Amino acid sequence: MTLEPFGARLRRAMDERGPLCVGIDPHASLLTEWGLNDDVAGLERFSRTVVEALAGRVAVLKPQAAFFERFGSRGVAVLEKSVEEARAAGALVVMDAKRGDIGSTMAAYAEAFLHKDAPLFSDALTVSPYLGYGSLSPAVAMARESGAGLFVLALTSNPEGREVQHAVRVEDHAGRNVGATMLAHLAAENAGEEPLGSFGAVVGATLGDLSAYDLDVNGPLLAPGIGAQGATPADLPRVFRRAVRNVVPNVSRGVLRHGPDVVALRDAAERFAQEIRAAVTAA
Repeated sequence: MTLEPFGARLRRAMDERGPLCVGIDPHASLLTEWGLNDDVAGLERFSRTVVEALAGRVAVLKPQAAFFERFGSRGVAVLEKSVEEARAAGALVVMDAKRGDIGSTMAAYAEAFLHKDAPLFSDALTVSPYLGYGSLSPAVAMARESGAGLFVLALTSNPEGREVQHAVRVEDHAGRNVGATMLAHLAAENAGEEPLGSFGAVVGATLGDLSAYDLDVNGPLLAPGIGAQGATPADLPRVFRRAVRNVVPNVSRGVLRHGPDVVALRDAAERFAQEIRAAVTAA
């Protein structure tokens, strides 16, 4: 049975639970801060605690696949369980795996994360388009078939991203840079979709003035950078302007550093959700 499209499910979750995505990022230093060992047992305890605390409350949880994969098959098994339990509790899961390749390899990545019967099936997947946007076609097709979504790297917050994302293609007579081209592709994917398209962009909340870009792609904008990276909820209207209602702000360390106490994790997430909702409502 195909799910309702991701964009519609995300819009409802954000309206009901608030527009907040919390990362599940069990890197070694954070495990240590929680008093856990940097091993599979620590990974499992960390992930289970985050899911228990937040999956019934926030709109989106975003596990970073690399922090699970570093433990091999046992770590991936923990990731599978975390995804299953988070979705069962009502959170949408965005798998942060940033996959990107061509042909049958991209199709295999799509089957791993977007096929409805896959052990790691997630509501959406982050993908890299820098082998050309067309290389994502297998993932786009699988997402449409399964009712899932994609978040395409477009304007990322890391300084190194500029050398690719701000480059201007010789063939583009309109003078658009690569980041703007990715946004245009996404707007085409989402054309006519209501209440929200399922194909979104990753756009850093720390980037400041983005008025030169058309961020209104009729799809969600996953916005890392709130909290530890320096951006605040109050920055969102200035950065995203008329597209701010479709922003999914991601907070990781700003919430996770309050663990392993479940109540403290919930309180931190609620504070961010309230601040984000207030900023978006006032825009």
